[in-house]
Amino acid sequence: MGKKKDKIVLPPELPPEIPDDEVEVSDDDLQFVKENRAYASLLSTLDTHSITKHVSRVADAKDDALEKLYEKRMQKNALKKEKEETGLQVDRVDALPIKTLDGKIHYRTATKTVSENDPSEEGTGEDVNKDKGMVKLTKAEKRAKLKKMRKEAKQQGKEVAKAEVEETPQAAVLAEVKEDLTVEEAFESKKHKLAELGNALLTDPESNIKFLKEMVQISKDNDDTIVKLGLLSLLAVFKDIVPGYRIRLPTEKELEMKVSKTVRKMRYYESTLLSAYKAYLQRLVVLEKKPLFQHVAVRCICSLLDANPHFNFRESLLDATVGNISSANEAIRKLCCSTIKSLFENEGKHGGEVTVEAVRLIANHVKAHNCQMHPDSVGVFLSLSFDEDLVMAKRIEDEQKFKNNKSKKRKNLEASNQLENERKKSRKEMISKTREEVEADYKAASLAPDVMEKKHMQTETLSAVFETYFRILKHTMQSIRARPEANTGALSSAVELLPLLAPCLKGLAKFSHLIDLDFMGDLMNHLRVLASGSSNSGNTSDKCSKCLTVSERLQCCIVAFKVMRNNLDALNVDLQDFFLHLYNLVLEYRPGRDQGEVLAEALKIMLCDDKQHDMQKTAAFIKRLATLSLCVGSADSMAALVTVKHLLQKNVKCRNLLENDIGGGSVSGTIHKYLPYSTDPNLSGALASVLWELNLLSSHYHPAISTLASGISSMSTAHNQILLSKSSPQQAYKEMSLDQELCFTQQSDGIKLNNKKRRANGPAISPSIGSTTVTSSFDDNELQRQLSSHFMVLHDIKENERLRKELDRTALSLQLYEQYKKQKKRSKPSR
Repeated sequence: MGKKKDKIVLPPELPPEIPDDEVEVSDDDLQFVKENRAYASLLSTLDTHSITKHVSRVADAKDDALEKLYEKRMQKNALKKEKEETGLQVDRVDALPIKTLDGKIHYRTATKTVSENDPSEEGTGEDVNKDKGMVKLTKAEKRAKLKKMRKEAKQQGKEVAKAEVEETPQAAVLAEVKEDLTVEEAFESKKHKLAELGNALLTDPESNIKFLKEMVQISKDNDDTIVKLGLLSLLAVFKDIVPGYRIRLPTEKELEMKVSKTVRKMRYYESTLLSAYKAYLQRLVVLEKKPLFQHVAVRCICSLLDANPHFNFRESLLDATVGNISSANEAIRKLCCSTIKSLFENEGKHGGEVTVEAVRLIANHVKAHNCQMHPDSVGVFLSLSFDEDLVMAKRIEDEQKFKNNKSKKRKNLEASNQLENERKKSRKEMISKTREEVEADYKAASLAPDVMEKKHMQTETLSAVFETYFRILKHTMQSIRARPEANTGALSSAVELLPLLAPCLKGLAKFSHLIDLDFMGDLMNHLRVLASGSSNSGNTSDKCSKCLTVSERLQCCIVAFKVMRNNLDALNVDLQDFFLHLYNLVLEYRPGRDQGEVLAEALKIMLCDDKQHDMQKTAAFIKRLATLSLCVGSADSMAALVTVKHLLQKNVKCRNLLENDIGGGSVSGTIHKYLPYSTDPNLSGALASVLWELNLLSSHYHPAISTLASGISSMSTAHNQILLSKSSPQQAYKEMSLDQELCFTQQSDGIKLNNKKRRANGPAISPSIGSTTVTSSFDDNELQRQLSSHFMVLHDIKENERLRKELDRTALSLQLYEQYKKQKKRSKPSR
């Protein structure tokens, strides 16, 4: 390869030389020089000797004289080199070089010095002294001089040791203060740096996008507080500057193409943003596993996922969030669950894609942990919302396809002319193609979401949800069958082994109308086994009654009724077994241990909302609920009595239970003897009994229950109609629970006020009776004045404590400053 020739640039030409004789100086020039002598002072200070020193040509000199001159100059240079060799050359980094007028570079040198205390160089020192003509010391003088030097060294060492001992505590305190000051200054500087960078990014992100990497680097600091501040600062920045679209980096071919400056700037901005975002997420994933930063990292992850579910790397964010959905830390678990619920409820941000991914991840986690997770991890499914029109349309399409297939087979068998069928097929194909083209054009023109894609995503979501629910039911059945009978009495172990059953049953009850008909039969069989509590129904049901709680078994009955009601046309299932389970579970119900809301919901769905029941079964439930209302709290008793009222109004013949004839109610036909502990409501003989419980409930301590019991006993038509139109077991239970809470708070406030009255006023003796009674009246203004004075005293005490602390801190700082001044004064003479 040949080298390129450099172009030769000629210097500008010099002006022509004019001899000194021809130079003419005018009068004006002389006058100007005389008037401005200050300008010509520079010429008088010039060193002509140093200027002419390095001139190679000397005026009026012959060749022999010039040679002698050069020889002298060479000898001088040789002497200088010898001196430099005897000297010590200074490090070139520490001293700047000197460049002479002839262009050579010389470095500074220092002469070698011999230390006086160095014994190895004593001989050289003596020789030097001899050369200089100094008198040589005798041996006695040398010994005396050495003793004197040793004494001085010892005294100097003792003084230094004493000074070190005296200054050690002061130096330690000063060192600690300096360290604290330096740490605080570094912390404040980093904090201000984060604020400045974040403010610059929020103000103009396109111009200051390079600051993101610096903020990520600061978040990797050794200080834990700086790391947390950095993570939160980056969270605020990313939530604000992340675009509303998914970034796609350019390919290699696109990078090779020539683009405009605006496009190049946008590519740099997007690539820098994406790389910093990726580094930030990697940092969060690492810190999420450390207990010290776990809460902050999870908070940042959930906030980013909730704010930008459409952006890049959402898979890693979603994986980290779902991984902590069953965390032992309650704050982290609630934060992750609320984030997942927000994604389910706000599908407009991501179009439903994140919902499908989240449901799949939760289903995989349930499978991996063998259904041993926190109930909240499956309870988030209750926040899902499905477009029922799309689901029903899909069912109709499936049925229509099935019918069309049958009709096509029949037509093909009955068709005699194949040519006509081929023509019809070709016409249908042409029509379908044109429809597809029209639909594609309409989809491209409109911004509405694709119906088919939405339907597909809903189908995948439903399949993952029901797969999880059926897996939980299967695991429950397997764990019950594998458990020995002797160790099935403890309910606490059942709650630990079956944590996901309750949210699973709630989800099945909510989405029962969306279950595929192919799974209905197996689902009802499982629910029947889980809800069974009778010892006569087999070994498995006996285990279920001991392993499952009453609330869970009631929930199984509720799910069965909801599934049956939503698919009444397609199913032909007998629900008498579930009435039998409810009849037995009423006696096993315990307030406080079991959930009253579940019992009220079961009474509403199975007894109040259902059609008219058999008279024997209705009377059995009326009698059992009346007995239950005597043994439970006011809220449960109100729900039971409202159900009794509904049943008596629907079945007029059961009002014979309100009569007080000898031998029970007067009903025609054979009446079985009343068996209060019968497990079958049809064989209980409740029609042979009397509702004597209402007489006791009419004198109940709660006025609402006593009023309702009296109304049921008298069966006032107008009163019953009003109650029917406004109340249900669930509503009655909720209202009574709220009343109980309000009464409890009022009673607690009243007790506190009475205690304050007793302490403030003390017992008062009434003169008429002569016994000690507590006065109920007090002065509000006096009490307010005393309380205000008391709190002012407390405030003054705290303020005094704070001022004392500040005074002590100031005195300590002044004391340290005085010590520092003393130390500085001591150190000055020694120097």
